[in-house]
Amino acid sequence: MKYNIKNIALGVSLSLSVLVSCDYLDVVPPEQATASDTMKDRNNAVGFINSCYIAVESTTPFPYTTYEWSADEAVNSGEWSENGQKASWNLYSATNAAGWWDACYNYIGHCHMFLNLLKESNPTGATEEDKKRWKAEAEFLKAYYHFRLLEMYGPIPIVDDRMPQSTLPEDFPGRSHFDYVIDYIVNQKLNEETINALPDVGKADDWGRATKSAALALRGRALLYAASPLWNGKFPYPDWKNTNYETPGYGYELVSRQEDRGKWDRALQANLEALRVAESTGERKLVDMDNLPNTMRDVPIPYIAGVDTSTVEGKEFAKRVLMLRTITASNEDDGNKETIWGVFLQDSRAWMTFAQCPPRIICYNEANNSWADGWGAINPTLYSVEHFYTKEGKLPNYDSNFPQGDARFERAGILVKGHENVIKMNINREPRFYATFSFDGDDYSPIMKDGEPLTINMLSSKSQGYGWDQNGRNYIASGYLTKKYVAPNTRYSSVDGSHNNKNWAKPLFRLAELYLNVAECYAEKGEVGNALEYLNPIRERAGLPSLTEQEISASGMTIVDWVRNERFVELWGEGHRYYDVRRWMLAPQQLKAGAREGLNMLDAGKDPAFEEFNKRTTINQPFQWNNRMYLWPIAWTEISNAPQLIQAPEY
Repeated sequence: MKYNIKNIALGVSLSLSVLVSCDYLDVVPPEQATASDTMKDRNNAVGFINSCYIAVESTTPFPYTTYEWSADEAVNSGEWSENGQKASWNLYSATNAAGWWDACYNYIGHCHMFLNLLKESNPTGATEEDKKRWKAEAEFLKAYYHFRLLEMYGPIPIVDDRMPQSTLPEDFPGRSHFDYVIDYIVNQKLNEETINALPDVGKADDWGRATKSAALALRGRALLYAASPLWNGKFPYPDWKNTNYETPGYGYELVSRQEDRGKWDRALQANLEALRVAESTGERKLVDMDNLPNTMRDVPIPYIAGVDTSTVEGKEFAKRVLMLRTITASNEDDGNKETIWGVFLQDSRAWMTFAQCPPRIICYNEANNSWADGWGAINPTLYSVEHFYTKEGKLPNYDSNFPQGDARFERAGILVKGHENVIKMNINREPRFYATFSFDGDDYSPIMKDGEPLTINMLSSKSQGYGWDQNGRNYIASGYLTKKYVAPNTRYSSVDGSHNNKNWAKPLFRLAELYLNVAECYAEKGEVGNALEYLNPIRERAGLPSLTEQEISASGMTIVDWVRNERFVELWGEGHRYYDVRRWMLAPQQLKAGAREGLNMLDAGKDPAFEEFNKRTTINQPFQWNNRMYLWPIAWTEISNAPQLIQAPEY
């Protein structure tokens, strides 16, 4: 049901220099003497097109090390200084630029080479339908890579064909207007010819390759971004322009100064079509209680703080928590039909998503103090914790029945052994809260510790409560852990520390996003009833009551507020938040210095008292926001080598 990118890449008979380019000017590597061998028969051609997907995996937002974790969802240990931290600390510049520039342009070039060789070749055993599909896949990937660049760098150069190696630097393109790049992605690469040539669904031996639904989902997301404030009249640097490169129809302008509300209509229609095709011909379906993935089979009902699982209602609540955990911790062959397009992380990235598991899971050699453990790498902020809903479906600050202020950090009065220190903040919450977060006194997973629950104890240095002074790097910086991507049937052995933790397919596009995209478009158009039609299925799947127009009016929140928060909750940790707070232009308030808070994990000291640990604390890292951080810088070497290029503002 899945392909292994590493293996398929090895099947492509190209030298290393074909697979890796140095910089933007080398967007298409030089042809090698053996290049034609890649098209000699159908198997080789399939291997070649599969290798064009490699940068999809290498630029994913999921590992804790990546840039997308620089939003307000979570923090890492301060000693790591990973990419996301450097991004949130505003440390990147033209002299130490990072991001996906090289990877995406390199594989755009790889797609060019494939398409050019396909024109010239007639692989043995390949049908005309095969060739149409492969061409469509290459066009889809060119669209995807250009979009990934657009997300990070804003207006970018379009490279749509192979350029001779003799091309002079001054003949390489400069940045194109943002809307022009969107048009290129949506109308040129993801046109009807491309979409119709792609299969409705992936097959057992090629899952992960492009489908109609994936192409339409990409088109919908691109148009949603284009309609958003950052790119639709509110760009904070309106005078930023090209100097010696013109976009056809736009001149030197790079970002439109005037809002175009019609962009929301175009985004709406694209996402409605993507949703329709995904659910009909694409056979996609929201994971729910009536179609449970196999990863929760035979998993006992977990303990949920404050939930009486001896009752029918409590048991159903706990089962729903398990179900929600499986959405991003199961594959299609487990029965998960929600993921439209996903990726299996390879090599070092494969274990990076395990790194969020708790420090000290199980001791398998007491004499040597040897533990099977994670690194506690992804630590949710209090902003995250306080923006998941209560069991009533309200935000804590708007729920009069939920504790306010310092009362949230008091003991909840739970008398069950091991859970006495659970605080009021962490009870009476919605099922996704317990599916996503773990905390002091929580059972991280029901069978994780040799078939028994792993109960988190952050107050003990002999359990998960050790900090930087004891372990240097691997500690819990915010007082919270995440369960995202860790299946409820995960189990570690006390014999040798072995485990069954799997490398699940990570969702690049899933059905819930399309529902939320449609809801956002309707919300921005002021069509509250229509927005709720697409918002409420996500809430109902999460076990929350449907939202009504009357409740919105009385809540103090607008329909746009509700949709944005639902997106934050449902898609938490899936790489969206980094781009969402920017396109909504909320980054100055969400990502500013002092905005990221947690519990007092670091300053409370070894084996802290309950009261010292459980208090609101600003996370001591040099977070900051500067408007230049809306865009990534291009490396100065690229700017100096390409006279048509200009740098992002303030770099």
